[in-house]
Amino acid sequence: MLNRIALATSLAILSGLIYLLFYLLAVVWRDGFRFLFNAQFFGADIASLLPRELSYTAFVGTGVVVIVSGWVFGYCWAWLYNQLSRYLS
Repeated sequence: MLNRIALATSLAILSGLIYLLFYLLAVVWRDGFRFLFNAQFFGADIASLLPRELSYTAFVGTGVVVIVSGWVFGYCWAWLYNQLSRYLS
């Protein structure tokens, strides 16, 4: 059995850290950011769709959404895993 809270929290923390790392990369090394960001989408130029400047409110709001959705996804994933492991074992 997976601990739903532990999995959800760890996924939320990792999601938040990755969000911060991508933001820092975009500030420090724009070309590296574009390459890594687009590589997640098999090279499609998705980075060109992002706004040039990000307000503080948008930055914090997006971070909160990333962290909360990561937590909810992790919790649901652990719940589903526990259900399936009970029925399939």
